[in-house]
Amino acid sequence: MAEGKTKPGRATASTDGKGTSKKLKLPDGSTCRELLSLMALIRRFEEEAGRQYQRAKAGGFLHLAIGEEATIVGTTSVMRDEDYLIGTYRTHGHAIARGTHPNNVMAELFGRVDGTSGGRGGSMHIFDLEKRFMGGYGIVGGNLPLAAGLALSSDYRGTDEVTVCMFGDGASNAGNFGETMNLAALWSLPVVFLVENNLYGMGTAIERHSAVTDLAHKAEGMGIPGVRVDGMDVLAVRETVSEHIRLARDERTPTLVEAFTYRYRGHSAADPEVYREKEEVEEWQRKDPIENFASRLIKENVISEEVLQSIRDEADKTVMAAVEFADASPEPPLDSLYDFLYIGSDRVPGWYAVDERSPDSHPGEDERKAGERARELAQRGAAYAEPEALSLREAEGDRPDTAPEDVH
Repeated sequence: MAEGKTKPGRATASTDGKGTSKKLKLPDGSTCRELLSLMALIRRFEEEAGRQYQRAKAGGFLHLAIGEEATIVGTTSVMRDEDYLIGTYRTHGHAIARGTHPNNVMAELFGRVDGTSGGRGGSMHIFDLEKRFMGGYGIVGGNLPLAAGLALSSDYRGTDEVTVCMFGDGASNAGNFGETMNLAALWSLPVVFLVENNLYGMGTAIERHSAVTDLAHKAEGMGIPGVRVDGMDVLAVRETVSEHIRLARDERTPTLVEAFTYRYRGHSAADPEVYREKEEVEEWQRKDPIENFASRLIKENVISEEVLQSIRDEADKTVMAAVEFADASPEPPLDSLYDFLYIGSDRVPGWYAVDERSPDSHPGEDERKAGERARELAQRGAAYAEPEALSLREAEGDRPDTAPEDVH
């Protein structure tokens, strides 16, 4: 076994905790079809995003959540519209699950103006305030204190909103993990922390990056109780997260849910995946959250093979339409490069930037006018140097032909 690869006997698809031994009752047929359709759409979107990235249509970094659909959909399916969701940098599916149109998510990957962040964020910074999806963040663990802030805002305003914060296993080692857990418990914030434990922090196995591998208990020392759930089972995630949202909403009890899940693709599109064996991936693929859920629905006569195929066809149609939409969307104009970098209004003092082309500073939001200022100064300087301006220069004390010690 190559150095750094996982060891036999570690957590596997057959030992991933709560949910594997308990077969939950199916919800109504309509809900089942909705859950399956949404997971299928996310899977197809991620597959096509990877393909478009290889075609150089999508720039920057790309982190796919193929295999983690049950954790995403199981969580969002029990959230209210007014609840907040905040994620990491692997959040295309999270935004879609919250109701953001795939067209706008794909356009953001393409860096186009119709993207969720106007083409300025790319894959790692999907954001949709209207759907209360408060973004993906490229900084590992950076969303943790922000989630506490969202929950504090809800508590301060006296609403019954709940914030769900989803993050990876690697983020549980960040310093602000403990700080956030402590404040959430101390202030009884309405927040559910959900760690998407896919067993690897980038390419480092969990037993090599965390002294505590049972992440459900990692925050207990800060007053946050936790449970583990099978993140490959959409119904198990749905049941568990629903209860923990209730605790946050009704009892103001913050909790931690550890969802055991698995990504079938690399950490990012550039990941050579030398840290895990092919057999391990194949083992988890046998527990595919979409295929297993679809098989159960067919077996229990909730859907037919024809309905399943129509769901897949509809997902493909939606995703290819999103690609066409993104491709047709224009790129942001070059002269908008400095937009949204500075705040300036009567109530909020503007930031200032120094333009090296001129000696005087100017508001950053006036960047486009800097060229005009430089030309104005250059013209004044040229006019000042003309022979006709000698009297003006002398009146101002400018006597370049006089030795410095004789100037008074």
